[in-house]
Amino acid sequence: IVEPGPSNDATYLGFEAVDDTAFETATRRLRTAGFAVYEGSDDERAARRVKGLAHTMAPWGVRVELVQGLEDAPVAYASPLMPHGFLTSGVGFGHAVFATTAFDESHAFLTEGLGMAQSDWVEMELAEGIELEVRFYHCNPRHHTLALAKAPFELPQRLHHLMVETNSRDDVGAAFDRAWTSGLGIPNGLGLHDNDRMFSFYVTSPAGFLVEVGHGARTITDGWDDNRRYERISVWGHQPLRQA
Repeated sequence: IVEPGPSNDATYLGFEAVDDTAFETATRRLRTAGFAVYEGSDDERAARRVKGLAHTMAPWGVRVELVQGLEDAPVAYASPLMPHGFLTSGVGFGHAVFATTAFDESHAFLTEGLGMAQSDWVEMELAEGIELEVRFYHCNPRHHTLALAKAPFELPQRLHHLMVETNSRDDVGAAFDRAWTSGLGIPNGLGLHDNDRMFSFYVTSPAGFLVEVGHGARTITDGWDDNRRYERISVWGHQPLRQA
């Protein structure tokens, strides 16, 4: 859902439960972990086109909604600009990355409250005295549906970036050409991430947060045992090309 909001930032984040039992389990787990959970209104359920909706506030300051019974569109979405389509079946729209000073509390919210699992993490020195720590979480086969970056202080935007994954590498290249022609900032050109092996680039949206377009990320498998530290963001590329 894309709609006007009160700021150039994420207003809410939604997760769909696979069935009624999963929905009830998730809301109960959040309350047990100490997070207040509220039932959505009739208007909110109608706006989201869902049968059930509950919401809470994440420690990083963004409303999180749990939904069930998401309505199907009468016709599958297709875009002539993305001829091979987006990878969404069973894994959701993509991923979102938030920066927060409430790092430990947010980790507990995701793992103890929502029941996500950590995939791995990155710890590295960006420059002398500047450390970067990012933790990645999954709730389905996608390597990460959400990630948290440890912020040294409150930032003007909580949302660092959101990602959409394509079914074709060529569609990433074509999207990069369109982004380049648009004149928008490209803080990270084409490259390959180390931990999830995503081939991607980042473009600065008019709202200020980044949008990553990628392809080919590895998936979480049964018995995932690679929850470890990575010391670099990318194997190659992702260099800054043009500022906004």
